[in-house]
Amino acid sequence: MFKIKYLTVKNFMSVGNATQAVNFDRDDLTLVLGVNVDLGGDDSGARNGTGKTTILNALSYALFGQALTNIKRDNLINKTNSKGMLVSLDFEHNGQQYKIERGRKKNVMRFFVGEDEQEISDMAQGDSRETQKAIESMLGMSHEMFKHLVALNTYTDPFLNLRANDQKDIIEQLLGITMLSEKAEALKERLKATKESIKEEEYRIQAQQEANEKIKDQIESLKRRQSMWEQKKEDDIDYLEAGIAKLEEINIESELELHKGLKDWKEQTQQIEQVRLAIKQAEKDYQREEAAMIKLQADIDLLQEHKCHACGQEVHDDKHEKLLKQKQDSIDDAKQQHEKHSNTHKELCDAEKELGDPGERPETYYSNTEDAYEHKNNLDKLQSQLEQRREETDPYKEQIEEMENTAAAEIDYDSMNTLTRLRDHQEFLQKLLTNKDSFIRKRIIDQNLSYLNSRLSYYLDKIGLPHTVTFLSDLSVEIQELGRELDFDNLSRGERNRLILSLSWAFRDVYESLYDPINLLFIDELIDSGMDSSGVESALAILKKMSREHKKSIWLVSHKDELSGRVNNIMTVTKENGFTTYGTDVDTI
Repeated sequence: MFKIKYLTVKNFMSVGNATQAVNFDRDDLTLVLGVNVDLGGDDSGARNGTGKTTILNALSYALFGQALTNIKRDNLINKTNSKGMLVSLDFEHNGQQYKIERGRKKNVMRFFVGEDEQEISDMAQGDSRETQKAIESMLGMSHEMFKHLVALNTYTDPFLNLRANDQKDIIEQLLGITMLSEKAEALKERLKATKESIKEEEYRIQAQQEANEKIKDQIESLKRRQSMWEQKKEDDIDYLEAGIAKLEEINIESELELHKGLKDWKEQTQQIEQVRLAIKQAEKDYQREEAAMIKLQADIDLLQEHKCHACGQEVHDDKHEKLLKQKQDSIDDAKQQHEKHSNTHKELCDAEKELGDPGERPETYYSNTEDAYEHKNNLDKLQSQLEQRREETDPYKEQIEEMENTAAAEIDYDSMNTLTRLRDHQEFLQKLLTNKDSFIRKRIIDQNLSYLNSRLSYYLDKIGLPHTVTFLSDLSVEIQELGRELDFDNLSRGERNRLILSLSWAFRDVYESLYDPINLLFIDELIDSGMDSSGVESALAILKKMSREHKKSIWLVSHKDELSGRVNNIMTVTKENGFTTYGTDVDTI
């Protein structure tokens, strides 16, 4: 059972920012009348443009993401508010509750199963192809079918006005033939995969045959490579051993010890040289002070004789005492410096003795330690490489042994035979599903077409149309009156409306017998257009019986006030100040 329950609309077409709601969860016939307050109110000229058909467009948008007609999505947004359009629909399928929310500016697409919102990963402009596919699969109908089964209105081209191919598509979908095409399409993909598997198997067998032919050459090639590898290994070992022998001619550890001794010898020699230079300098210093003392003593001797040490003249005044004191102080300083330098000279001489004799300079092979260490590193590296090379195993041995043991593999044709039988079976099934003369297709058409014609005949009789209308086995439609064949355009307006309604009801009966019953039916202005009172009464009787016996929620959109006396429930759609509001409660008469 597919039960549409609640519809809420906001900023959709003529509905403004105040959310409007319609409750479809009812089992009765409801007349929908409009009152356009902006055009004067309840007079007969003020029924148009109130927003009655907006309900159908909102329902269509909620289920399919598009209005009943080719209105652009952005043009569904209320022009006054220009944003925040949102339509939500609550429905039930096989006892499970669902909810759809769609909107524009900003774009919205939300789908709930029970209380759980489903993740939508392929959103584009507020819609999701995968989610939409799931909704339509649940409905079991396309948007075009929806317009002929649920939302009947004067804006939709009647079924018999459609092109033959379009009629055929709808009938095939209605009768379940479309399922054959869907299964054929799925089978086509499987057949394609099977054929690809056969090709892969052919390539495998061919490759195995070529492998068997080449395996001997491959083994010989591997043996040649093995021989080359072994020769290369021997050559590398000889080369490394020769290099090691050359380097081992020098005892590198002794060489490093000599370099260490050379370093010590150089340091000791340098220290001795520095001490000897300091001794020479100390000798110069105390000799200089000794000469200065002799000179000062001579000056003092002259001054003691009252003679000037510079010019030799007599000196007897205070200047004599001053000069004598200066010279005495200077000779005292010189004596101190002489003693200091003498002590330094002695200490340095003792230090030279402590340093001892460095002996002969150690003789080395390399001029510096870096070269000696490089020699050692090269020797270690060659020894490591030699060890690694000796430990290397033959990379070709296992491969050659494996190929020689397995040799040419036996070719298995079992998979090819299985795939070939599967391909033949799939091709046979595809012909059954796609060939128009297939007994499966004929059986489905004969069985369901018979039921369709019987229901159509029933409704034509009940609605008072004397014509005979029959769907033929090629899915074309034949209209006759008293043995005379007619076209749909030969019928009057009232006759066409009777036939349109009868076709839709018959379609519903077939749909519900193959898929799920659906609780909702909208008839928008079809009873208003050209039908006489007898036709109106007959149509109303059928709708009342349908709602009463089959528990349907039927909504009759009309401009005719006189229908108010023919129904028990009325919902008023009011247009005021440019915005549409729906009566929250359905008035019961």
